[in-house]
Amino acid sequence: ELRNLLNTAMLAFEAIRSGRVAVAGSTGMVLHRSLSGANSLISRSLAEVRLTQGVQQMEPIDVAGFIDEIAPAATLAAEAHRIDLALEAVEPGLRVDGDRQVLSAVLMNLLQNAIKFTRPQTSITLRVRASEDRVLFEVEDRCGGLPVGESDELFRAFEQRGANRTGLGLGLAFSRWGVEANRGRVYARNLPGTGCVFTIDLPRLHAMAVAAS
Repeated sequence: ELRNLLNTAMLAFEAIRSGRVAVAGSTGMVLHRSLSGANSLISRSLAEVRLTQGVQQMEPIDVAGFIDEIAPAATLAAEAHRIDLALEAVEPGLRVDGDRQVLSAVLMNLLQNAIKFTRPQTSITLRVRASEDRVLFEVEDRCGGLPVGESDELFRAFEQRGANRTGLGLGLAFSRWGVEANRGRVYARNLPGTGCVFTIDLPRLHAMAVAAS
């Protein structure tokens, strides 16, 4: 996760250094958020090592605002790989109860994974769907699809698929831990010959529950 944050910071810095964008604009904000996120992640990681426990800061999260926070960094990372990121509109008023930092890291993991394996000049899609009791965050890529029966194996630690073997193979394993720590689950659906859809499935938080808290 620290590598992802620093990689995003480097992309933002290179864009600013090229003179194409101003440091006071949205790219400068991505750089600031990435460095702030790295600082927070280091502090959080040290605390978790000391306390040997997982999620600690549960709070109501407005889903539309949460997606807006993640979108600039994800868009910048996609553009660096010549990939379009399609963001579908989020239903107003959707909320989940979770650890914002952990869920942000999980969703960025899935987006980074999609960017890593999607073919250039194509696109990935981030959408949010909801039912009465669940909120689903879906990341759809264009990786070409998976061999039959390999969807569940993706979430094993150190498991790497495809020709691109950069990284340690821990991202999806972390994603499973992070989502389960937030009382949810994460899974992949194969789109043969096209790509995959990775889904974060969380309990929906209703307005009455927010008011009670």
